[in-house]
Amino acid sequence: MSSPHHPESGATAVQARPDDETTAHREEAGRVTSRVREFVRRWLVFVIAVVLWELVTRLVQNPFFPPPTEIAAAAGRKWFSGPASSLFLTEEVHTDLLVSLGRVFGGWLIAVVLGVGLGTLLGRSRTGMDYVGPLMAFVRAIPPPVLVPVFLVLLGIGSEMQITVIVFGVVWPILLNTVDGVRSVDQVKVDTARSFRIPRGQWVFGVVLPAATPKIFAGLRVSLSLALVLMVVSELVGSTNGIGYRLIFDQRAFDLPGMWAGIVLLGVLGYLLNTLLLAVERRALSWQPSSANAVGG
Repeated sequence: MSSPHHPESGATAVQARPDDETTAHREEAGRVTSRVREFVRRWLVFVIAVVLWELVTRLVQNPFFPPPTEIAAAAGRKWFSGPASSLFLTEEVHTDLLVSLGRVFGGWLIAVVLGVGLGTLLGRSRTGMDYVGPLMAFVRAIPPPVLVPVFLVLLGIGSEMQITVIVFGVVWPILLNTVDGVRSVDQVKVDTARSFRIPRGQWVFGVVLPAATPKIFAGLRVSLSLALVLMVVSELVGSTNGIGYRLIFDQRAFDLPGMWAGIVLLGVLGYLLNTLLLAVERRALSWQPSSANAVGG
C-alpha cells in the first residue's frame, strides 16, 4: 500500500531554500559592510592628513617640506626604476634597504635570545637578580646612541657595530618583561610541577615560558620599534650604506624629496614590522582568549 502524498511539505522544503540563501547573502553583505567601515575608520584620518599635507605644501612652496606627490616620485626613482630583470628594483634597494633590514633583524633576534634566556634565569632566581640588579639598572640607564663612538672605535665601520648598538639598546625591554612574566607564573602551576617532579627543561618550556608569553610579547613589540630607531642612529655616523646613511647623504646633497622618501620608508617599515609581529602574537596567544582579544583591539 503506497503512502499518501503531501505536496504541501514538498513546497515548504522548496520555499525554505531561497530563504536560507537570502539570509546567507545578508550575512555576507553585513560582513563586507563591516569590513569596509573598519577600513574607512582605520585609514580616513591618514588620508585626510596626506591630502592636507599636499594642499598646504603646494600653497606654501617651502623646499624643505615637499608635497607627498614629489616624495612618491622620489621614492619611485630611488627604489623602483631598475631594469625589469631585477623586478624594477634599483641597486639602492640591495645596498641600503636590505642591508638595514638585515641589521635590524640580526640585532633584534640576538637580543631576543639573550633577553628571553637571561630573563628566564633571573626570573626564577631572586638571589641572582639581587646580585645583578644594580648593575643592570646602571647599564640600561646609558642611552645607546652615546655608545656609538665607543663601539665605532672597538669594532670599526661595518655591520658589527650597528648590530651591537641594536642589541645593547633593545635587549632591556625583552629581558625585564621576561623576568616579570616568569615571576608572575601561577604558584599553583609551580607547586603542581614540583609535585609531579617534572624535569626542569620540560617545566620551563611547557609551563613557565607559555605563561610568561603575553608579557614577553609586550617587550618584543617595544624592542622591535627601538631596533628600527637604533639602526638609523648607528647608520647616521658609522656606516657607508643603509637607510640612515642614505638619509644623511640625501640631506647633504640637498635632495630633500629623496630624504623625505627615506623618512616615509622608515614609517612604512615600522608599521609593517609591527603588523607582522602582532599577527605572530595573535597566533601564539590564540590559546588565551582574553590576551588574543586584547591584541586584536
